Amino acid sequence: MKLRLLRAVALASAAVLGLSACTAGISGTAEEGKTMVLSLNQSETHPSYIALTGFGERLKQATDGRWDIKVYPNETLGAQQEVIQLVSDGAVDMLIASGTQLENLNPEFATLNLPTVFNSIDHQISVLRNPQIVGELFSSLEESKNLTVLGGLTQGDRNLYTAQGPIKKPEDLAGMKIRVQESDIHIAMLNAMGGSATPMSYGEVYTAMQSGVLDGAENNEVSYTTQKHNEVAKYVARTRHLVGLDYMLINSELLEKMNPEDRKILEAEWQKTVDEHVKLWLTDTQGAIDKATASGSKFNDVDDEAFRKALAPVVEGALKGEKAHALYEDIKEAGK
Repeated sequence: MKLRLLRAVALASAAVLGLSACTAGISGTAEEGKTMVLSLNQSETHPSYIALTGFGERLKQATDGRWDIKVYPNETLGAQQEVIQLVSDGAVDMLIASGTQLENLNPEFATLNLPTVFNSIDHQISVLRNPQIVGELFSSLEESKNLTVLGGLTQGDRNLYTAQGPIKKPEDLAGMKIRVQESDIHIAMLNAMGGSATPMSYGEVYTAMQSGVLDGAENNEVSYTTQKHNEVAKYVARTRHLVGLDYMLINSELLEKMNPEDRKILEAEWQKTVDEHVKLWLTDTQGAIDKATASGSKFNDVDDEAFRKALAPVVEGALKGEKAHALYEDIKEAGK
């Protein structure tokens, strides 16, 4: 307990010091401008870091230097769960957080993280840009948590990859231990797909597959190669069971203090950032596929209908209440 408390204090202090350092030389109140601190859990080579760095540069230019963004990668300011509180308190200004983190704050976010809810990245982005669909949800944390969701960044199609294969239908996964995120929905998802869901820290997956403790995992192609999982799991089944999603959070009070013109610029530059990120993501995805193929990985299509049929009960069981059902129907309608 004492160690956790000391770590929390250290994180908060680091964040505040980082904020002070970044805003040095910028005068006036938040209404006039500042350099905002943005926390990211990805590395400097990741599409999210590159796109967000460009976001800050364009924002600075468009506001004549009044507003800027300093991106802190690699969880420098702490893990997502810890930094969410720092953003809520105003010690950090912005954060990229996973969908599962937002589910903990408002269970209604779970609908956007369900398997098969999005048909594609394009479908996902169109929904995230539609205030008629997500406007109420994205503002739902403002009163209770002082957090506003500006939008989201795709994390691409998630596929299965295994040491033995190929996997073409749910029956092929029988008896296989597949790593999933520590989420009830993800556990139910993988079990429904035919495998044995095995929650595990992401950093342990390579060794677990190498030693045979795991038979495979599920993720996007970029992570598959950057984490070198292609060395120990050569079969990739294009299940596309989930389109991953991260969210951009900003301190609500800070956003409200921006003058209307600068806020409009911020929101416009954010949309450009989303477009840039998609381009970077698709380029990196193809590069990852090429790299994996050259290393001996084998990619195969699957029986999409069989996997979707298997996942249907998971989706239905996760939709709790009328609002969740209505949101799900709106999302699916937007994909037609």
